[in-house]
Amino acid sequence: QAALEESGGGLVQAGESLRLACVGNGTFFRIKAMGWYRQAPGKKRELVATISAGGIPWYADAVKGRFTISRDNAKSTLDLQMNNLKPEDAAMYYCASMGYYNGISYYAAEGDYWGRGTQVTVSS
Repeated sequence: QAALEESGGGLVQAGESLRLACVGNGTFFRIKAMGWYRQAPGKKRELVATISAGGIPWYADAVKGRFTISRDNAKSTLDLQMNNLKPEDAAMYYCASMGYYNGISYYAAEGDYWGRGTQVTVSS
């Protein structure tokens, strides 16, 4: 059983919404910051949003005001509500634990857990 499993991706039109979900299997989920990365073909992996173990969110400028990250530690679930989607949001989205904090945001580090990804496609 994978440590993290994503779901909820799909094909939508620009302006529509999607909600991604990630389920954690393991005690790490409750004590670690968690987050979402995305990677589009030919582009570098990009940090999208993170949330501390206590529920404090952080967002990349590209998604601020449109995406909302949330977590339920009792259920070991991590969600990403994506509204007003744009074609540039199209990518594979990955759920990951975040083992590094630089004073501003969390990042996945060596030894952190990753899901296999869920595809988001946005048509214009």
